[in-house]
Amino acid sequence: MKVRSTIFSLFKGPEEFDLTSGSIGKPLFFLSMPIVVTNLFQTAYNLADTFWLGQYSTDALAAISFAFPMVFLLISLGMGISVAGSVLVAQFTGADEEREAQYAASQTVMFAVIVSLILGVMGYFGVATFLGLLGASQDVLPLATRYMEVISVGLPFMFGFLVFVALMRGYGDTITPMLVMFGSVVINIIIDPFLIFGWTVVENAPLVGTLSFPELGIEGAAIATVFSRALALFVGLAIMFRGNRGVQINLRDMIPDLSYLRRLIRIGLPASIEGTGRALSMNLLLIIVAIFPDTVVAAYGIGTRVFSVAFLPALAVARGVETMTGQNMGANKPARAEKATQLAAKVLFGILTVAGIVAFLFPEPIVSMFVGTDQANAAQVVDIGAQFIRYVALTFGFMGIMRAYTGSFRGAGKTLTAAAISVLTLGVVRFPIAWITAGPLGESGIWLSFAISNVVGAVIAYAWYQRGTWRGSNLTESRVDLDQTNIEATGND
Repeated sequence: MKVRSTIFSLFKGPEEFDLTSGSIGKPLFFLSMPIVVTNLFQTAYNLADTFWLGQYSTDALAAISFAFPMVFLLISLGMGISVAGSVLVAQFTGADEEREAQYAASQTVMFAVIVSLILGVMGYFGVATFLGLLGASQDVLPLATRYMEVISVGLPFMFGFLVFVALMRGYGDTITPMLVMFGSVVINIIIDPFLIFGWTVVENAPLVGTLSFPELGIEGAAIATVFSRALALFVGLAIMFRGNRGVQINLRDMIPDLSYLRRLIRIGLPASIEGTGRALSMNLLLIIVAIFPDTVVAAYGIGTRVFSVAFLPALAVARGVETMTGQNMGANKPARAEKATQLAAKVLFGILTVAGIVAFLFPEPIVSMFVGTDQANAAQVVDIGAQFIRYVALTFGFMGIMRAYTGSFRGAGKTLTAAAISVLTLGVVRFPIAWITAGPLGESGIWLSFAISNVVGAVIAYAWYQRGTWRGSNLTESRVDLDQTNIEATGND
């Protein structure tokens, strides 16, 4: 009972703290802690696929190394909608304008549905061509294609849940998405191995018959992910329509408002550019990685997933900073937003540096968890993956610094600045270094590009933040003129 109360004391809802007054560290902690857990659950989807497919075959493991960046690209193309919605909900909530926040959330949901359907169709029909351009081998290409076709069909469910998480976070509720994500991950982990490997149970009783899951291989992993995300989305929509937790949405407010779409685009387009830049960087790097044997491709896929776990605190705190900055800018308290950002940057640098030291000292056991010992070339994949981690681990702290500052830029509505920092770090630093050094240094040149870009990105973000250009707010420009009749009709005035 004492352990349970201690665990629950780490999580507090928005009704238990104020992001715009009082201490800074405590509300930032309670806001970020559930995001850490939520991101951990989010990563569990990818790690579960990586683990089970690693047991299935090396080709399947290499296939998701190609598929994952494409998933990221499709989501990144539409992520500006969710970022814009989160920023507007945060700023309107900070300004105590609940009705405006509800309208922003409702419009965000509607346009997110439209965008995700379009991207899903594009992904389904373009996946084979796209993966072929990346250089997937003849053994890997059909596997990656089948995986991505299933993911593309289910993209509205996957993207829709991310929008739910973003809107609730903008309101200040990070606990509800965490709980919904937990249920979704449990379902995914349970059904993943059954659909990948297949499973048959023949009962003795003649009326029971045979219970079976067909062996679907890499397609089974994709189906498990889409199914569990769809359940999570339905739960999330039910919560937002009821409105008793977090921000509320209303059907009447979902009639597409083109003038509001322009506001979402103005704020969200740079965020989509930022995310797309990251995704393109991952895909362009894959072109370089594909020059090497499949063992290097598999090690690259494992390494990037290990990094995704290490960066969970950075991603979570950055989202917390985004919300705190948004609400404090809405409340006209930029100095408080700046203090929160500086605190987050220092804490993340310390935590991620410690995590990097641990990863640097023990990379082999970490990588080996995702490689089946009975698979061909398993030892080689472990050695290459360990080398990747050793090159990058000691720069983890610098990635935390960059994430803290770009999160504050987004919360202030300065999404173009965050996008510029990302493009400079990935497109001007990481990719060119990898391209130039991969020849003389082999795959080590790719690993080196990660380390250098992490340090340079932190320096750029810090220097840009010190200029103070983030202090402008898009709240006034994004305010919606809702007539009183419409407000009274929805019963939410």
